[in-house]
Amino acid sequence: MREILSAVYPWTKVLHIVSMVAWMAGLFYLPRLFVYHAEKAPPGTEISELFKVMERRLLRAIMNPAMFGTWIFGGMLLLTPGIIDWRHDFWIYPKLSAVGLLTWFHHWLGRRRKDFKADRNLVSGRRYRMMNEIPTLSLLLIVTMVVVRPF
Repeated sequence: MREILSAVYPWTKVLHIVSMVAWMAGLFYLPRLFVYHAEKAPPGTEISELFKVMERRLLRAIMNPAMFGTWIFGGMLLLTPGIIDWRHDFWIYPKLSAVGLLTWFHHWLGRRRKDFKADRNLVSGRRYRMMNEIPTLSLLLIVTMVVVRPF
């Protein structure tokens, strides 16, 4: 298994990055859809129903598979021999914590989508705008840890 992971390392890295980019795009876009849905589309209107379709498709067709791919390919990278020294590469711990935060945020968005689907959203557009900072700050931390490796 170790030889296989080492042999496919460049492709695993490519697939991890592509999955991460698609996931991040969804994490940035879905809260923006929620802002407009909350502020401009009262329940029961045609525009509200259109937002519901857009939100469902974004979450199920793009974000869920991209998150899954990010985790699978990232896990493969972690298991590839020589990539991480768990005793000395302390940068990996804040990075993985930020990925955990993004995963929580993904599921939080999924619950909010179900609220919109049932016409019972209680979150304001302003709150969705504020929550949209989570992926930005997490991405900044992740990229810094991977590129700079400060510790």
